[in-house]
Amino acid sequence: MGIVKISDQLHEEVRKNSTVMERSINSQAEFWLKIGRLAEQNPTLNYEQILEREMKNQNVTSVRLINE
Repeated sequence: MGIVKISDQLHEEVRKNSTVMERSINSQAEFWLKIGRLAEQNPTLNYEQILEREMKNQNVTSVRLINE
C-alpha cells in the first residue's frame, strides 16, 4: 500500500462524496481511481457503460427503476 498526495480541495471533495455514497474516504478515492483508469483505457464508453460492464463482470444483476 502506498500514499498518494492530493490537494486539500480534492480531499474535501472525496470526503463529501464518501459521506453521500456511504464509503470510507479511501474507498471513495479508490473507486474514482478505478473508474478514471477504466475511462481512460476505454474512451468510447460512458460512465454508465463502464459501471454496467463492471457489474456484469461481478455477476451483479442491475434493476432498472425507469423504462428506457
